[in-house]
Amino acid sequence: MKCVRVALEVNVDKYETGKGMEDGFELWTDVVTRGWFVTDSLVQIKRENGAIVCPYILHKRGKTFISEGDYIITDVDGSKHVCSGSKIFERYTPVEE
Repeated sequence: MKCVRVALEVNVDKYETGKGMEDGFELWTDVVTRGWFVTDSLVQIKRENGAIVCPYILHKRGKTFISEGDYIITDVDGSKHVCSGSKIFERYTPVEE
């Protein structure tokens, strides 16, 4: 059966560091040593203590780490998702406000 996504208005914001858009951070060394996903384009933030951390969004399936150029999708119920900049406007159409 083929289905079409139900039209649902969401907020779409390009990720920016320092804006509090993420749900948390994880040490870069912990992210790299897991080795189960590509880390090449992940956002890396250097803390004052020298630690490098990667921001992520929490959702019902776990954590999604944020890569360069990603957008944060916020549904009307407050749940968040991450979508790559290369796919965002294939999946979402801007609406006039």
